Amino acid sequence: MTAAFAEGSYPQLSADFERWRKRSRLIRRLRVILPAVIGLILLSMVGFVIQSTLAGSKDKPQDADAPIQLVNPRFLGRDDKGRAFVLTAKVAVRDPKDYQRVMLDTPMLILDEEGPRPTRISAKAGVYREDKRVLNLEGGVKLNGGDVNFSTATSIFNTATGELEGAGEIQGAGALGEIIAKSYGVYDKGERMVFKGGVHTRVESH
Repeated sequence: MTAAFAEGSYPQLSADFERWRKRSRLIRRLRVILPAVIGLILLSMVGFVIQSTLAGSKDKPQDADAPIQLVNPRFLGRDDKGRAFVLTAKVAVRDPKDYQRVMLDTPMLILDEEGPRPTRISAKAGVYREDKRVLNLEGGVKLNGGDVNFSTATSIFNTATGELEGAGEIQGAGALGEIIAKSYGVYDKGERMVFKGGVHTRVESH
């Protein structure tokens, strides 16, 4: 009885041993595969974080200190006497080192825009000081309005008083004819112009 039991147990032991050996091989494989899978997951996570960081950096402004820029700005204002004026430009850039200073590309100033005889002053460049309420125009300054057409080098417009003045030769034509002078002033919304310094005129007779 005992001998028969011993002989019959060998196939069972052989099967158990085979299952144990397969389980061992599986465990050994899992010990290799699982760390590799975990490593791949970690590498994928790191790659995703790096890619997200780079993509986010591209979306950020190149320079956080870049000056504030406006394209085709239009400023509306009134002087101390309530007279309206309009200032436009192709581009306006605020000076990052002086917040009160605004640089203008191809500015145009319109005095009394809604009036019967608006005066337009255009230039290649300009600088507006918000603290002093003064606009400086320079480079090919042209003044047109009503029956006057003048060109000069620079012009200064005081947005508080509504007065426009310039130091530098001015020449052009008005109601009386051609005029050349060294300085000028425009007052009363362009209704009155005053020329000073070496004034030369050539009156046109009709």
